[in-house]
Amino acid sequence: MTARIALLPGDGIGPEVVAEAVRILEVVLPGGLAVSEHAIGGCAIDAEGTALPASTLAACAAADAVLLGAVGGPKWDDPAAKVRPEQGLLGLRKALGLWANLRPVRPFPELAEASPIKADRLAGVDLLVIRELTGGLYFGERGRSRGDDGERAFDTLIYSEVEVRRVVRLAFQLAQGRRGRVTSVDKANVLESSRLWRQIAVEVAGQHPGIELEHQLVDSCAMRLISAPASFDVIVTENMFGDILTDEAAVLSGSLGLLPSASLGDGPRGLYEPIHGSAPDIAGKGVANPIGTILSAAMLCRHSLRDDATARRIESAVARAISDGCRTRDLGGAMSTSAMGAAIRERL
Repeated sequence: MTARIALLPGDGIGPEVVAEAVRILEVVLPGGLAVSEHAIGGCAIDAEGTALPASTLAACAAADAVLLGAVGGPKWDDPAAKVRPEQGLLGLRKALGLWANLRPVRPFPELAEASPIKADRLAGVDLLVIRELTGGLYFGERGRSRGDDGERAFDTLIYSEVEVRRVVRLAFQLAQGRRGRVTSVDKANVLESSRLWRQIAVEVAGQHPGIELEHQLVDSCAMRLISAPASFDVIVTENMFGDILTDEAAVLSGSLGLLPSASLGDGPRGLYEPIHGSAPDIAGKGVANPIGTILSAAMLCRHSLRDDATARRIESAVARAISDGCRTRDLGGAMSTSAMGAAIRERL
């Protein structure tokens, strides 16, 4: 069976790192890969005046999976602009019905010194953060008004039972293949939306008696992510909390260039991308770390192609490259983007 992959290299270092991930997929899926490349983000704005061209959306909807590099950069950073690169990514997630973002964090022992966290705190860290993507503060009603005390602004945090239940259920399903623990993160001591979230988490837990559920307030969770990260297995939380906590968790690995992500919905089709940005300061220099994108390709194999063996093969090759001393500039080494990609391919 041929895997149809829509490539969205995007802006900045996106094209460089996506190219290395594709070379990996060509090795592990010989004769079973059909790729097509399309524009998104800033480059799409420049070419077509929109961050998500209709042709790009159509190609993604017809693909088995989407592999994205990065969007944005200083050229398109005007906050007052009507069209911004990030609109392409948000629009794509919405159009494809992707409501859960998965970010695994598993630091490499050989890179412990690259993290600002003490090495003993990193021992045994293997966690998965699941962030709800389509509800919450980012999608509620918002606006501005003027009163006696000057200008006012508001953003509305709304969640429905359906939105909460499906992402919490996914967390429990994924925990079954891991260490069997789910940490549901909320702010139930203050927010009514969090009280609904906690209520549903308890209901879903009742349907999964083999999985342990714990509740954690988001502020104490932020502290625990640094003080005791190995105590987590699967973390599930709402949109804004997840946005903040996943960036915090990224520091455990020592480099943003190492971490992958997957955005999933009801079916096997997903959107896969490294968590780093477009890094315009190093774009075109051939020094970007491709590992986050290569590991995103491994997640693509696991979740969209239902091929866990191939995903593990890629992840093992990355681990061996790191163990053998392969390092890009962000890890204190001097290997180029293409050299790191070649080193990983050699170990497949």
